[in-house]
Amino acid sequence: MIERLLVANRGEIARRVFATCRALGVETVAVHSDADASAPFVAEADLAVRLPGNTPAETYLRVDLILDAARRTGADAVHPGYGFLAENAEFAAAVTDAGLTWVGPPAKVIAAMGDKLAAKSLLADAGVPMLPSWTDVAEVTDFPVLVKASAGGGGRGMRIVRDAEELAEAVASARREAAAAFGDGTVFIERYVERGRHVEVQIFGDTHGTVNVLGARECSIQRRHQKIIEEAPGDLPPGLHDRLYETAMAAGLAVGYVGAGTIEFLLAPSGEFFFLEMNTRLQVEHPVTELVTPGGLDLVRLQLLVAEGEPLPAHHHYPANRGYAIEVRLCAEEPAQGWRPATGTLHRFDVPGVLREFGWFQRAGLRLDSGVVAGSVVGVHYDSLLAKVIAVAPTRSEAARALAGALARAELHGVATNRDLLVRVLRSPEFAAGEIDTGFLDRHPEVFAPLLPADQLPVTALAAALASAAGRRATSGVLGGLPSGWRNVPAVPQVTRFGGPDGEIEVRYRLDRTGGLAEWSTDPSTAGATVALVEATADRVVLDVDGVRRAYRVHLVGSTVFVDGPDGAASLTELPRLPPPTAEVAAGSLLAPLPGAVTRVHVQVGQRVAAGEPLLTLEAMKLEHPVLAPTDGVVAELPVPVGGQVRTGAVLAVVTTEEDPR
Repeated sequence: MIERLLVANRGEIARRVFATCRALGVETVAVHSDADASAPFVAEADLAVRLPGNTPAETYLRVDLILDAARRTGADAVHPGYGFLAENAEFAAAVTDAGLTWVGPPAKVIAAMGDKLAAKSLLADAGVPMLPSWTDVAEVTDFPVLVKASAGGGGRGMRIVRDAEELAEAVASARREAAAAFGDGTVFIERYVERGRHVEVQIFGDTHGTVNVLGARECSIQRRHQKIIEEAPGDLPPGLHDRLYETAMAAGLAVGYVGAGTIEFLLAPSGEFFFLEMNTRLQVEHPVTELVTPGGLDLVRLQLLVAEGEPLPAHHHYPANRGYAIEVRLCAEEPAQGWRPATGTLHRFDVPGVLREFGWFQRAGLRLDSGVVAGSVVGVHYDSLLAKVIAVAPTRSEAARALAGALARAELHGVATNRDLLVRVLRSPEFAAGEIDTGFLDRHPEVFAPLLPADQLPVTALAAALASAAGRRATSGVLGGLPSGWRNVPAVPQVTRFGGPDGEIEVRYRLDRTGGLAEWSTDPSTAGATVALVEATADRVVLDVDGVRRAYRVHLVGSTVFVDGPDGAASLTELPRLPPPTAEVAAGSLLAPLPGAVTRVHVQVGQRVAAGEPLLTLEAMKLEHPVLAPTDGVVAELPVPVGGQVRTGAVLAVVTTEEDPR
């Protein structure tokens, strides 16, 4: 029996495993980097051990430090979570050699499936259909192709290539990214299927030779080859589930699989499907499977029981019989800015209507698996995933509607997220009709628009100004009961300036003697909306806009005002009336969008460049982010060398134009 379990991971997966351990009476051990010292998963563990450092290579990828933590805490088992060392055969073997129970498949199975090329060869012999693949760039003649990391997943180390001239650089870039994420830069090349769908089957094996199939998942909505929306049992063509189950069962039996695993397939428009990879671990998207299985299977519980040697029921598969589940990955990133990762402090993190965290429930509703809470700091060292929000309902359309509604009403303050994009996808007619594939986001640029319409921003800014003024009046020590800006004789309007998503917006308003809104306007213009003030406090403003009452929830943090309204959310920065002088940034300067390290410099000072040409590569949150020339010109400055660390706003390069030769 497992008495004390160390989880060699972080964030929401560590919290997920701890939740099951508490229910089973298993004691828990967390390991954490310095950056994660105050993270929720550390606080929830019974014991915690610091891994000195911040980067994965210094901490969560250090087998020696993790085994030492297990020894020091008396842990008798190790759960790898997903990511980091979860599919590292050497780690699995080291845990077993140390006399500890490994919660996962045997090291030899991880090694066989972790080498994706070897896995393709092995499973092809078992009758699993395969796409053609290559390891030699010179052998690739047909395009498009997909460059893939052999040792990992999650979209890292993957590149679509449509032209032979781009292949060498794509392979080199994928190798660097894979090495940074997984410690192994091996890549291979596979035929790319246009309009393909990503479907997968959850399998589970025990040490007695039983392999169960627990259902299928649809995971086609992806960004940068990483899933962001997953569904179960999947809106798949008739008869496909059974064919997928049979193939997945054959794959599991062929390798003698033990524990939780996933067989991933690519479904072509023709109806053919092909093996993509086998993940020898628990998947990020496992909650949708849990929520649609009979009685609510706890896959982490099954992992622990199998690791203890318990047999699984001898069922061929569990058909989903409990409706439909959809999961979204809520990430700290800005989709409209090339999926740029976001950092900062989460001042508020509230998703309404959640029935349970990290577990199954009987009726339709929402589940939240989160790695963060209000006050959490999102840094640059790890993946951008903040939380997973999952809806289960009798039908797919009901699940999508409930999930979109909860996300739209969520209060997510302090860090930019992909929330608006997720809502737009879930509400799109194409998603509702099941017209999805891995290229969905490329074909639907409209989902990148913010939920808040541009014509509603002025009224939202007015609500922010009224709440800010109400907050000041409430704390005023002099005549605090008078309306803001009150004068015995009507005077000039009050003016509040905000920095908004599209630049500065100026709000002018004047209250009458009763505290009502006598007049208002903004620059840019409000287009003549008629607005009456119903209520204004520091955290809530109710306005009557053209005869429709609208309520706005307001949260002030320093000079930033977060406003959540009926049409969407906005983050506005109240600007000082007399701004202090700031250092001037040279024209043509390209600034770092977030902290990171410069890994490559592609140009030299004095070199002429064209708009869109890569200047350098910035690595942050385990992904590479190219910095491109904004216009035709000449490289005037490159102040940061390769390997240099930069903060947000640091000058990375300066490109001058013919008009500004410098």
